[in-house]
Amino acid sequence: MTFDELNLNTPLLNALKDLGMEQPTTIQAKAFSVIMSGKDVLGIAQTGTGKTFAYLLPCLRLWKFNKETSPEILIIVPTRELVVQVAEEAEKLCKYMSIKIAPVYGGVNMKPQIELINEGVHIVVATPGRLLDLVLQGTLQFKSLKRLIIDEVDEMLDLGFRPQLERVLDLLPIRRQNLLFSATITDDVEKLIDTFFNNPIKIEAAPSGTALENIVQSAYLLPNFYTKINLLKHLFVHDDNMEKVLVFTTTKHLADEIYAQLSEEFGYQLGVVHSNKSQNQRFNTVKDFKNGNCRILIATDIVARGIDISEVTCVINFDTPEIAETYMHRIGRTGRADKKGISYTFITPNDSELIENIEALMNQKININIFPEGIVISDILTENEKPKIQMKNQLGKAPKRDDSKSGFHEKSAKNKKVNVRVAHADKMWEKYGRPLTRGQKGKKKK
Repeated sequence: MTFDELNLNTPLLNALKDLGMEQPTTIQAKAFSVIMSGKDVLGIAQTGTGKTFAYLLPCLRLWKFNKETSPEILIIVPTRELVVQVAEEAEKLCKYMSIKIAPVYGGVNMKPQIELINEGVHIVVATPGRLLDLVLQGTLQFKSLKRLIIDEVDEMLDLGFRPQLERVLDLLPIRRQNLLFSATITDDVEKLIDTFFNNPIKIEAAPSGTALENIVQSAYLLPNFYTKINLLKHLFVHDDNMEKVLVFTTTKHLADEIYAQLSEEFGYQLGVVHSNKSQNQRFNTVKDFKNGNCRILIATDIVARGIDISEVTCVINFDTPEIAETYMHRIGRTGRADKKGISYTFITPNDSELIENIEALMNQKININIFPEGIVISDILTENEKPKIQMKNQLGKAPKRDDSKSGFHEKSAKNKKVNVRVAHADKMWEKYGRPLTRGQKGKKKK
């Protein structure tokens, strides 16, 4: 099938021609007619299979010119990077259409976004938090909304956006078409569908957990962090697949540590992105990687969903992700557009159960590579890798207290005060030898 066989108008066909795209992907072909029918849709497809165009093409085909200033299409995504990516893809398709697109995300000044929306927009692409802020303050109104798209819905719920997402859904018009796209279907996703959506039609382009056929997966067995660093350096120099490399880590601290270990030798070829970096820093680093100004990008899993980077030749899992689906999102950054890709995973002895979960999800084994000769196997351990020594209590039990030998002393006689009421007359008798009253004290005898 080609795009000419779909019911696309001339502006969209011309935009696709400019992009050099002739054939739709599986998810694009399957979703087009169903979305055009106006029914709710749940699209399931792996990362890199063209989900963005799968919902943009039919939505733009259904759009008709009007004088409304409030948006007809709302696209909600989990990360700022994905907002920018989706907005850029929409701009490409709208090249020959009079459609205004507003990317909306947090971490930057809200004023320019407010000014853009006040000028009138047709499509809003937003993260849940900033979207809710703009709606509650009255800047964004959805009286003209016809279609809601939630992209990477499973990742959005994993990141804790469920409260904001539910609040936004409560504020939207009831009469609308809902399009949900995701790589995996979790229990949280199913609960959200049951609560807010009307039996969406399920479109599955690739079963969840199916490894992409054009990615060659393999792994190395390694003992510790510094041996991994030594192997990275070897691969970057001697492996022909290291033209454009994504190195994934689980934590921000680990990403910075890898960068520190490699920067002296590879310098300008390196980039690092994670949530502690400023917004401009992240955008500029990713831009340099896309443009080929740096060939190695070290990143946390936020990039696995948030950025569409073409022509990545190799993905390296510096550590094994705890969630099997995360592994799929990582390696999905390579092997795109019918090109071959390579993925390497660095496995430590503690990762055996995690690898088993990944292999069970994919229903296939990951090949173990022979360790290259000449690489130093380090015996230096990081603080996290050092074995934790459980110290025994050498003091033993505390001795029982013997009250008979305690440091107790009798009070002196003057400190033995007893609260006993004494009559005034008795006090006077004791003092003067006679019962003087207050009035008699001090009186002179006549």
